[in-house]
Order: sequence, then structure tokens, then C-alpha cells
Amino acid sequence: MTSPEAARDALLPLARPVLGEAEAAAVQRVLRTGWVSQGPEVAAFEAEFAAAVGAPHACAVASGTAALHLALRGVGVGPGDEVITVSHSFVATAASVRHCGALPVFVDVDPATGNLDPRCLAPAVTVATRAILCVHQLGMPCDLEAIADFAAAHGLPLVEDAACAVGSAIRWRGVWTRIGRPHGHVACFSFHGRKVLTTGEGGMVTTADPALDARLRRWRSHGVSLPADVRHAASQVAIESYPEPGFNYRLSDLQAAVGREQLRRLAAIVARRRELAARYDAALRGVAAIAPPREPAWARSNWQSYAVRLAVGLDPRQVMQRLLDAGIATRPGVTCAHREGAFPAGTWRCGGDPDGCAGEPGACRHLAASEEAQARSIQLPLFPDMHDDDPRRVVAALERACA
Repeated sequence: MTSPEAARDALLPLARPVLGEAEAAAVQRVLRTGWVSQGPEVAAFEAEFAAAVGAPHACAVASGTAALHLALRGVGVGPGDEVITVSHSFVATAASVRHCGALPVFVDVDPATGNLDPRCLAPAVTVATRAILCVHQLGMPCDLEAIADFAAAHGLPLVEDAACAVGSAIRWRGVWTRIGRPHGHVACFSFHGRKVLTTGEGGMVTTADPALDARLRRWRSHGVSLPADVRHAASQVAIESYPEPGFNYRLSDLQAAVGREQLRRLAAIVARRRELAARYDAALRGVAAIAPPREPAWARSNWQSYAVRLAVGLDPRQVMQRLLDAGIATRPGVTCAHREGAFPAGTWRCGGDPDGCAGEPGACRHLAASEEAQARSIQLPLFPDMHDDDPRRVVAALERACA
């Protein structure tokens, strides 16, 4: 029998980015130009990304969190406002609302998908509601048609947290379209190392609103009136001004050059991830203790992560430890922000019962599906250069760990 120590030496990781000689050559190309901060490579990356997702405008920024912060600010969210969103997401979703001085109002998720349940929106709306922030969790598109229709009926801007969803698609009004079009007012992406498309760190904001795009471009660079690449390309002396405060949320040309090469790989990466997810699905058929994730008929996930749900009574931490001892890395299910110390009482509100829940720590009966999804889910390894047989091997080890 293989010892736990030996198994960890040959660990199957949870994720591994697809990076190669093309990305290395792109970085070298930029280094030779001497222009490494935001410049022509960023502009090219923005244009190519916009074309890839079908968006009129794309603005590159320093991270997915920066994208969310600017997007919410761009649609008018400010101090004293409320933003309806999910607790069941990486903490950056709720944190971006707090960065605007606003209050996140948490609604529950659909137990089948782990995404925002549109049926929970109506009780959450108050006179202070300024926007809806939906999440395409782990790359799985949420029910955008229902959410967008609700937002439009209530005159609320819709912001998509598409941090994990580059390459995912949704059937929108009967036609398949890419996430990022956008289908609401604005969509936000992350290029963190675990994402399907990575620049190490970085993000993108897509929108169909040219005025909003212009504001985002100013805010990402300290509110400057004239970008550096435009100023340096001018034939006459051009002096910038700073008419309003902004942020240092710029992406570098080094990162953008990597991103451009990643975009060329995107279709192949997503196809391979979908193939591996299908192999997981096949291996899990008939395994009673483990429920695979569900992809609705109207969604095509990029399978940024493959999260399974364990049967009631199983201890996820114990199962994960047994898998680690067998040389297989995993991660817990998606967090619930309302259970984290970063969001104490008074920094959030429950949308299920505006009068009866004011953001007290611990369990919340109106967020029961969110809490159960966190408590019973674990994420399994999934990355393009996995061996074809790895999903079956992981499921076999998972069955043993659940025994």
C-alpha cells in the first residue's frame, strides 16, 4: 500500500494552468519593446476579448475584484445603497459591494445548481435596492433570462459576476451566446491562476454602454483624463488632468500579452474541460453517496471547477483528508460570506425576511440551500492536461474515502 507521504509526493493537483512557449514568447516580445505597463498590448487584448465574447466594449483591470468594484460603482452603487446578491460565492462578490459603501442583501440559491434562485429576488427588494449582482458560480451560468427580466421590470441594473465563466455559454432568447456579451448592464471576469483563462492576476469588464466603458477606463487609472499610451503617441504635447478620484486598477502589457495567447487557446481548453467533466459524470453514475453537478439544458459550463455533493452524514473534511492521503488534492465547496468573520452582523442583510434578519452571525434559515451547498460539497481535480483515466481514478478513490 502507498504511504500518505509517497502519495502526496505524486499529488494530483486540483488545478493547473495551460501555459507554454507561446506565452513565454509573448512576454519576451513585450520586454523587448520596453513598454511593460498598460499600453498597446492591453488595448489589443481588450479588443480580442470583446470579440471573443460578443461584447461591444471590454476594459481590462487588475483583478476580478477590481472589475466588480468598478462595475458596481459604474451603475451607481454608493454608500447607503443595497445590492441583492448571493452569500454562496467567493467573498470577493460581497466584498465588492462593501467597497462601494453599500450593503449586500443575500438571497438563497437553487439547490440544483448552486446559483441565485430568481424566486428569492422579490422579497429582497426595498427602496434602497440599487442593483442585482448575480454569479455564474464555478463557471456554471445562472438563470440569466429570469434574473434579467426581473431586474428590468424593477428598473434595476444587473451586474454579472462572471469571474469563473469565460468560455461558458447560455441559450438566451432561444439563441446560444457567450457569457460576457453582456446580458445585463455589465459583466466581470477574473484571470486568476485557477481560472480557465489566466494572466496570473487580472480582470475584465464588458458592457454595451460606451459611456460606462469610458468611466471605467478613467477610474482604473486614477481618474486620468488621458491614458498614457494615447499621450505618448500624440504628435503634440498632451498634458493629462485628474478631474475625479480613481484607483490604480491597471493591467500591465506583460499580463495582456499572456492573455492574448490564452484567448487563442480558449476554445480548446473549454472543449477539453467539458470532455473531462463528461468523464466524471460517467464515472459517478450509480454512486449513491456522491451527486455530480447539474448542467441545465440552457447552459454550457466551461467547468472551471467540478464540485460534487456528498451524501448527508459524510464529513467533507474527513473525505478530503482521505483523498489527500491517496495523492488527490481537493477543495471545500463554495463559501458562504455570511458565515465568514469578514462579514459580521450589520455588514449584510438577509433578503428572505427584511424585518426578521439583520445579518446575525451563524446559520440563517433563509439561506438554508446556500449553507447546505457549502457544507456538503467538495471540488475535484479538473485541468486540461489530466490523463483521460484520472476522473475514473479520482471517483474510485472518492468512493473509498466515503465508505
